[in-house]
Amino acid sequence: MPTTGFHQHEIETMPRPQLEALQLERLQSTIASLRANVPVMAERIADVADPTTLDDLAKFPFLRKTDLRENYPFGLFAVPRDELARVHASSGTTGKPTVVGYTSDDLQVWADCVARCLRGAGIEPGQMLHNAYGYGLFTGGLGLHDGATEAGINVIPVSGGNTERQLMLLEDFAPESICCTPSYALTLAELLGDAGPDCSLQVGVLGAEPWSNATREAIEAGLGIIAVNIYGLSEVIGPGVSCETADRDGLVIMEDHFLPEIVDPDTGERLPDGEVGVLVLTSLTKQAFPVLRYWTGDLCSITREPAVCGRTHARMSFVVGRADDMLVIRGVNVYPSQVEHTLLAIDGVSPHFQLVVDRDGTLDTLHLRVERDDSESARSDNDLAAEIKSEMRTSLLLGVTVSVEPPGSVPRSEGGKLSRTLDNRSI
Repeated sequence: MPTTGFHQHEIETMPRPQLEALQLERLQSTIASLRANVPVMAERIADVADPTTLDDLAKFPFLRKTDLRENYPFGLFAVPRDELARVHASSGTTGKPTVVGYTSDDLQVWADCVARCLRGAGIEPGQMLHNAYGYGLFTGGLGLHDGATEAGINVIPVSGGNTERQLMLLEDFAPESICCTPSYALTLAELLGDAGPDCSLQVGVLGAEPWSNATREAIEAGLGIIAVNIYGLSEVIGPGVSCETADRDGLVIMEDHFLPEIVDPDTGERLPDGEVGVLVLTSLTKQAFPVLRYWTGDLCSITREPAVCGRTHARMSFVVGRADDMLVIRGVNVYPSQVEHTLLAIDGVSPHFQLVVDRDGTLDTLHLRVERDDSESARSDNDLAAEIKSEMRTSLLLGVTVSVEPPGSVPRSEGGKLSRTLDNRSI
């Protein structure tokens, strides 16, 4: 069984008073850079005094994705273009992409953060990583690649898609670890079938979409691995903002580079440790594209208690949903992750599902497409659907319709992020 390792032991186990002093120093430098180099931000924070404590951060305004789009492409950059080493961008599926930039120092910070994640997950130098994240403007592929190289881990740069080829390489190259989205890990496990638990893989570093412990259990059983959750977003740096270790006791935030807050999604007021709210992140060392109080929209909680492995940086929970893409069905807030958690506690159901939202006149309806798993079951599809409907009503406080379909009916991931929702109300 893989055990957690360290890439920068002294930093990762730094006593909290020392860590917080470093954070304040770096926060002050970040704000000075914004005032001097980013006119849009300098104007927004002109009336806010420089922080003398970390608590003073709460006086500054939030930065949101709309701000990035309104200043497309380079309006929030803090260095001129000729000092950039790389540019990444989001997919732009809802309009203009959000563009982010990196100096060579930023790329080194990013690589170190990802290296910490991979070593913490139990991947050892000299072992092989099958990288099935997409390469290109998306930050996943290159982010994991550079971090693995920094950690001395051999990289197979497979990228996403072409699943049959991925399966061949997994068999022929026998890598010890894989990184991809959780939904794609489920796809691979399903296609490997009985051979999955006996494959060479030992560790999966999975992220880029919300998932649950129930999905983790299905992936671990299907691939015979330990599955750890890695978190990041391009607006802040990319994957590597936080990650679980092999102990899987919360996602360790790289707090010397990213200062976390949890705030109320309605009021924006800070919440105490342990309460679920919106994760807000401030970069502390980024040169090209520093962000101040970036509103991620991701809902989670954090703890600052030391981890069992000795790491002292704050740890965040799994993302339980998003404050800005939840479904509102007849006044009820519904998160796909909440549906997944309930669904996978029911025997006879596979991890694959899709939420279909329609409007019948003025009434919103929610339909749940699910698949049977491969186990033998004496229950009919009607009986299984009835149980799912009952459990969903208890969990969601909302009535849903359910169709139980054969294996392979629901859309699968081909390597990228998988949307589990089809909302026909906007069509």
